[in-house]
Amino acid sequence: MLDSLHIKRLAAEAGFDLCGIARCKPFPQNEMHFRRWLGQGYHSSLEYLTRNLDKRFDPARLVEGARTAVVCAVGYKNRASEGYPTSCRTKIASYALTTDYHTTIRRMLRGMLDSLRGRYPGLGGRAFVDTAPLLEKQLAVEAGLGWIGRQSLLVTPALGSFVLLGELLLTDEADSYDSPLEGEGCGSCRRCIDACPNGALVAPRTLDTGRCIACHTIEREPEAKVDLHGWLFGCDECQSCCPYNRRAPRHANREFDPLFDPEAMSPEEWASLDERQFEERFGSTPLTRSGLERIRRNIRLTPDDAAQRRE
Repeated sequence: MLDSLHIKRLAAEAGFDLCGIARCKPFPQNEMHFRRWLGQGYHSSLEYLTRNLDKRFDPARLVEGARTAVVCAVGYKNRASEGYPTSCRTKIASYALTTDYHTTIRRMLRGMLDSLRGRYPGLGGRAFVDTAPLLEKQLAVEAGLGWIGRQSLLVTPALGSFVLLGELLLTDEADSYDSPLEGEGCGSCRRCIDACPNGALVAPRTLDTGRCIACHTIEREPEAKVDLHGWLFGCDECQSCCPYNRRAPRHANREFDPLFDPEAMSPEEWASLDERQFEERFGSTPLTRSGLERIRRNIRLTPDDAAQRRE
């Protein structure tokens, strides 16, 4: 049986700020709501969300015999998380200013898993970092880390929503499991909904990705064009306004120190970069997901351009 306190010590030593432990189980209610969301077409161009639905809502379908989910979170809040001037035309989501979190968190989790296997021979398990159809936000809720806010993101009491998640699915039982939080939540606040520039939050915890700036700047682009409001990669508008995020401390783990300052680069500087320069300066960051040419195109998509495309 897994020692839950030992697991949480390993998580802290690895550099995580939060760690909770939940039982692996199916989530039929989440599946029902997700299928309804898909049926309304709110996934727009994100066709990958329609695949592997049989696995998405049952962790044991991803790791055979999975009994325990270890959910870890690390804060990444930095100066850019607090918002950009309205006139800024080179905005980048604050998580993307650092080394790609997939690389960093995967290394942290694998270190934990290696330690656990050393202590528990025969332990089966797998690490996950936002690349498999795992219901990680709901698992985080089950593990007592926070709740799903109106902007559809996990909100934690201490660190707000500026957290990145990683999970271990393990085949052994733990000696104790955490419970969902009580007495925390968004209350009557709806600042995130009101702050979304394009009205992508069509209802509490309901995102229309076809209107979402992050989708338009990173994912496969939806057919309808939208005003990007100066965002080149991602968008933090629904997070920077959150009261929990405003009082949250900046990141403690130095692995998540920003590597550059978007405000220090003008649109002209971005446009003048060649592929070699882009790779040298930003090759370790998430910006490579969209690439230089798409970032250049996002710079050219001014509010007037977007309005003309919609007409």
